[in-house]
Amino acid sequence: MRHLTLSGSASRLLAAVVLLAACDSPADPQPVPQIESLPRALTDAEVGLIGAGEAFAFDFLEKIVRGEDSGANIFVSPLSASMALGMTLAGAEAGTFDAMRAALRLDGLPREEIGNSYRSLIDLLSGLDTTVRVEIGNSVWHRAGFTLEPDYVAEVERDFLARVEGLDFSDPAAADLINGWVRESTDGLIDAIVDPPIDPLTMAFLINAIYFEGQWTTRFDPALTRPGDFRRSDGSMAAVPFMWMSDHEFPFSATPDYQAIELPYGGQAFAMTVLLPSEDAGIDALVESLDTETWAGIIAGLRDTELLVGIPKFSLEYEKSLNEVLEALGMEVAFDETAADFSRMHRDALDMGLHISRVKQKAFVEVDEEGTRAAAVTSVEVGVTSAPPTFVADRPFVFAIRERLSGALLFMGVVRDPSAD
Repeated sequence: MRHLTLSGSASRLLAAVVLLAACDSPADPQPVPQIESLPRALTDAEVGLIGAGEAFAFDFLEKIVRGEDSGANIFVSPLSASMALGMTLAGAEAGTFDAMRAALRLDGLPREEIGNSYRSLIDLLSGLDTTVRVEIGNSVWHRAGFTLEPDYVAEVERDFLARVEGLDFSDPAAADLINGWVRESTDGLIDAIVDPPIDPLTMAFLINAIYFEGQWTTRFDPALTRPGDFRRSDGSMAAVPFMWMSDHEFPFSATPDYQAIELPYGGQAFAMTVLLPSEDAGIDALVESLDTETWAGIIAGLRDTELLVGIPKFSLEYEKSLNEVLEALGMEVAFDETAADFSRMHRDALDMGLHISRVKQKAFVEVDEEGTRAAAVTSVEVGVTSAPPTFVADRPFVFAIRERLSGALLFMGVVRDPSAD
């Protein structure tokens, strides 16, 4: 079995860390009981949804990586995207529903089972480990006067626990209210998702927010954190702080193409899996190789191994418009104002040309000696092809007061300057 090698400077740093760890190893905090099983068996539909989410995740990441600069950091939440689009899927009909379901890799699951399984997944992830915070929020904000179908509202409230609210989108306070919900739902990690002023063609925002906060089951000692060299894809070096740990077992595997390690949080229901490609393979080839089968093989190959572990501390923010990514995954019809069918969301959707006008995601992650904080927000913006008729009396006008049934005119007037007495 071929293993990855370290540079001379990294080897010297490792030796120093091992010596420090031997001299000054703090007592571990009180261990958290390990969670060894789910609270109940998953239904076939839930297994299907999770498997679909996994397949979508790898396709999603590969398309995003392909469209980015080779030196760019990337951090996304396929689950956040899937849930926001899942709420949108609930409003789709006919070919639009079929295309969106296939793009989300949910083909084969009936409509009602998709919604029920999303609800079960929210409950499962949010309550599985009491030592790890996982909070999932969904909301639908629609333009006042744009009346959503009652069945659609009931469905997203039931299956996604969504907050549904109508707002005056012409009022700047509308964006503030939506963004306030985003900040609250992400513990302040994501500040805003809606940019004012809101486009007059926008009828609704369907938004998912996910917040994660977990402490490592075995924490890194800050006293062992040391600056080290990180070699970028182009071969240049960056000086970054590395967290170190020795004399602990972690799930680990190594092949000629990669090394893999799993760093668990809390009761070990959640973990960060880190894949380090060989120097010959490189990161792009590793990303392209990932699919559900490859991932299953990686996870199955992990074995508890005593390791010396060095991981950089880092934090990063990422924002991405997802229109092109989702169209490339097969969701083109949902963005087509002449073909999209969201008549389960609004009865006049076809006449209005209601379609997905924009999907974007913002995400943040911070990794340090204590653990990880992460958040993501995905917004699906649905709009129409032309603005509803507007009437703004912002220039001189004629007005009359009349009795409508008889037609009698009681008063008439001309306003040339409403500021004058």
